[in-house]
Amino acid sequence: MTKPMLLRARVDAPMAAVHQALTDAGALRSWLAEYAEVELPERWVFWGRYTPEGDAPHQRLLHVDVDTLRFGWLLDGVETTTEIRLGAENDHTTLITLSQTHFDMREALAGTTIRGVLQTFWCLSLANLIDHVEGRELTPMCDFTSDTLRAELTIGAERSTVYESMIDAEQVTQWFGVPMDIEPRVGGSWSMVEHGGAKIVDLVHDTRLSLDWGGDFGVQTWELADSGGRTKLTFVHSGFKGRPPYAGWMGTLAGFAELRRFHEISNWQPTWLSTPATERQS
Repeated sequence: MTKPMLLRARVDAPMAAVHQALTDAGALRSWLAEYAEVELPERWVFWGRYTPEGDAPHQRLLHVDVDTLRFGWLLDGVETTTEIRLGAENDHTTLITLSQTHFDMREALAGTTIRGVLQTFWCLSLANLIDHVEGRELTPMCDFTSDTLRAELTIGAERSTVYESMIDAEQVTQWFGVPMDIEPRVGGSWSMVEHGGAKIVDLVHDTRLSLDWGGDFGVQTWELADSGGRTKLTFVHSGFKGRPPYAGWMGTLAGFAELRRFHEISNWQPTWLSTPATERQS
């Protein structure tokens, strides 16, 4: 049996504000799900197209207090347990620790259960929680009812600057959070040093990057355009076979949330206090 998956992040807001965003139904409908209902201490549920198996609410509130929210979540016939714990780093900054049971990276890579999306679902959701509390623009969510993987967002930086941060290995390592090896040419690699990656199949200076992930995983295309002094990033994932690769899609969207912060926040620091990873028992 695997240990719970752990994610740790920092938010530039007091703990009370983060707790409010976690326990207010209107806030949940902004950063987490299409639908949410909250009647503490008895009920805390979310569902809809942005939720895996979101045809109906499948959560069961287990515990809530001033710093902890814990709930059971039935996914693919198994009740998982999610816990979100808050801690005040100081009067203005809050640390978030999320643990999630029943996530296995091997299942995620094989796509054998919807539980394989849990890691990147929570990476994207926490990124949006943080931006919601900090009053920033949110990143598009994943629509689990659609097989079209396309999204747009704007970044407060010039197009050439954003392009460079997508093909320069040192910069990508900073905002993506893992060591990168990039050969910025058609036929070159765009790879995570420890996890493999993709081949660059199209590259237009300051405009477009296309990555072929091989096999049934398809091609990602990132296109940049000027937008009133900012940069519009359009992201499309196509050419995959079988079930859409929702886990990888949300991982890239979560990465783009950090890319935006990388460019827009002065004295930027990584949101994640440690690289999101699954911890396993030996």
